[in-house]
Amino acid sequence: MLQQPKYRHLRLRALIAVGAGLIVGIPMWSWRLGLVAAIIAAIADTVYRARTASSVAPWRRVSAAERHTEAQLKKLERSGYRTLHARAIPDSEAQIDHLVVGPTGVYAVDSEKWDKRLPVRVQSHRKLFHGPFNQKPRLDEARWEASRASELITEALGREITVVPSLAIYGPAIPWKILNIREVDVFDGSRVRRWITNRERSLTNEEIEEIYVAAEAVLPPRYPES
Repeated sequence: MLQQPKYRHLRLRALIAVGAGLIVGIPMWSWRLGLVAAIIAAIADTVYRARTASSVAPWRRVSAAERHTEAQLKKLERSGYRTLHARAIPDSEAQIDHLVVGPTGVYAVDSEKWDKRLPVRVQSHRKLFHGPFNQKPRLDEARWEASRASELITEALGREITVVPSLAIYGPAIPWKILNIREVDVFDGSRVRRWITNRERSLTNEEIEEIYVAAEAVLPPRYPES
């Protein structure tokens, strides 16, 4: 019984294929057309699941915001970007939701789902508020996470690696495109990919792989395999 969820998608794919075959084959009085329709439906389902499947097991994903960001980052893979999700900072309770390594650099993305009924505003480019709530602790946390990740990767590789901190916000309207507040880039969650790609290329494919492997080693999964 414990194995059932693992094969549920295969049973669903079979049902989709059979259904498509019947829908096309019966009205056309052609088992060949039905077979072709079934094969096409199975292939389409396979492609769809490959594009939308999460690299983080469903029980691990903490929030809808992280899922939205992960879906955006997945589309960057074809452009040479590598991503680690839900990575812990050793000897702390902190977590980097998404660490991205790619041609334009290394990024720590924290995803936040905020109440859309409360406005987001900034004072003097130093204070971020969500309604009446000062988000200084959240910004400081994001900055520290990126800084610590940078230190750990730098130590592992023996050369300085900069990790750029960010806060991707979902829910309320963000009245700017990208704003650096307390050394953290803050933006609407839908801009994650543009924030990463709209920069000059600075890393080769070899450097990307080297940094990714080092990051994977020094930043353990928040939810390790049982």
